Amino acid sequence: MNNMELLKEAKLARERAYTPYSHFKVGAALLTKSGKIYHGCNIENAAFTPTNCGERTAFFRAVYEGERDFDRIAVVGAPEGVEADIPTAPCGVCRQVMMEFCDPETFVIVMPDGKGGALEVLLKELVPYGFGPDNLK
Repeated sequence: MNNMELLKEAKLARERAYTPYSHFKVGAALLTKSGKIYHGCNIENAAFTPTNCGERTAFFRAVYEGERDFDRIAVVGAPEGVEADIPTAPCGVCRQVMMEFCDPETFVIVMPDGKGGALEVLLKELVPYGFGPDNLK
């Protein structure tokens, strides 16, 4: 699956976002190394702290299903009613979840580039001094 197809899957996931407070909808499509896609969207809560991001929703669904080998994730986000065509990077908590399950040297985050294409960023670029399982060995 190419990056543009993965971004399309993330946009489909974004349609299911539950955002009655921020009205900022995020969709994610997590691709495993075996080629399976796990979708996620952000799910807000009136107390705000229990809100879950689209990226984490996708990871938690995949981990629940027994997946542990991830290739890349596409992330799209924008206010409700606005086309998600500019980069929306994962938040710090989502980056930390990625550090738990992904190799920062090879795991790719795909975002729209704002010009009709795709922007690729390695996890190590988003978390240059990340903390992960290897730090506890």
